[in-house]
Amino acid sequence: MKRNSVKIVLVDDHPLLSGPLALRLDHEPEFQVVGSGTTAQHAVALCMEHSPDILLLDIDMPGMSCFEAARQIAKLRSSTKLLFVSAFWEDRFIQQALDARAHGYLTKTEEADTLVRAIKEVMAGGAYFSKEVQSRIVVDSKGARLKGVPCTRASTLTATERQVMGYLAQGMNVRMIAQHMNRAHKTVANHVDHIREKLEIHNMVDLVRFAIREGYGKA
Repeated sequence: MKRNSVKIVLVDDHPLLSGPLALRLDHEPEFQVVGSGTTAQHAVALCMEHSPDILLLDIDMPGMSCFEAARQIAKLRSSTKLLFVSAFWEDRFIQQALDARAHGYLTKTEEADTLVRAIKEVMAGGAYFSKEVQSRIVVDSKGARLKGVPCTRASTLTATERQVMGYLAQGMNVRMIAQHMNRAHKTVANHVDHIREKLEIHNMVDLVRFAIREGYGKA
């Protein structure tokens, strides 16, 4: 056990990437990887168990949405600083990360040394975004936000509605989504109706096609 170390939890479902990264982080004298997992559910459980200083969280994992996990962790372990690490940097992912009050968003094209630098920057009270993400956001005294985002129909979806869209993109029907989210069938059906109204998509087939095309199944 390293004394006074920065405790890190790493959650990514690609062991070929997460294994070497965990070793690299542990090599830093002031870092200690106290837990690792492969799902968003693991992220919640590990943060409850270890109270880490830093959570490194992948976006594209099976099961619970990483953004839902981030919201839960923010409520239960507000001292944990969140860094998303992803192969995707579409605006909607960045927006959800910002909504989750992430302290950083790094792409998987970055070198491990960059991630080390990002963690140190965040622990010093700052934030760190890869250049691909920086080009899409503004960071000022009010925090970070997307640059000049038009109010598109998709941008009006709530976090829960985006979660439902993700499950639709994964091939789930309303009954399956209700079971997965532990919600009433009617509640999920109402969410789907609201989504269709907002997106002006009038049938389920087209809605599912839209969800898949826009990459909602990725997170």
